[in-house]
Amino acid sequence: MKLHENRRKVRLGKFSNKGYDPVAGGIKRRLWYIVNSLFFQSYFFPFNFLKIFLLRIFGAHVGKGAVIKPSVNIKYPWLLEIGEHVWVGEKVWIDNLVQVRIDSDVCLSQGAMLLTGSHDYKKESFDLLTGEIHLEEGVWIGARSVVCPGVTCGSHCVLAVQSVLAQDACAYGVYQGNPAELKRMRRIKA
Repeated sequence: MKLHENRRKVRLGKFSNKGYDPVAGGIKRRLWYIVNSLFFQSYFFPFNFLKIFLLRIFGAHVGKGAVIKPSVNIKYPWLLEIGEHVWVGEKVWIDNLVQVRIDSDVCLSQGAMLLTGSHDYKKESFDLLTGEIHLEEGVWIGARSVVCPGVTCGSHCVLAVQSVLAQDACAYGVYQGNPAELKRMRRIKA
């Protein structure tokens, strides 16, 4: 007898998001999908000022001096707050099913992912789980790193290249690995 023969199985046909509401009507979501595809995910549209304008039209709060590079994917701008002088690098994915708050002077390097959703792998219906993300002032999320649902990155912490952060990070901590662990404290020179 195989170990897995009598165990329960995942049944994706039972999945339901009826308890989840991304706060905007279907027309607004569809329109954003088109705008996001044409102006944000594309490399052929490098005009930062228009991207900021479009984000604001769709309900995002964006501070002055923010930079949004080409090929960025943002799920729902109405659930996004970006502070002043924030840098969002190429191929960043902000998968904000719920609120994402990015304070001032934060850098999201190329390919970084902010993931606010996951699934309950213990349930056969594979239920949706969500958690807000907050990146406090001066945080640096390294290239191809992942911030998981429900995480707060304390002021000026660093998440090193290709690391996965699944728990809160302390202020000025430098985290690395999968799962990311505190390696040292960040010291900023004048």
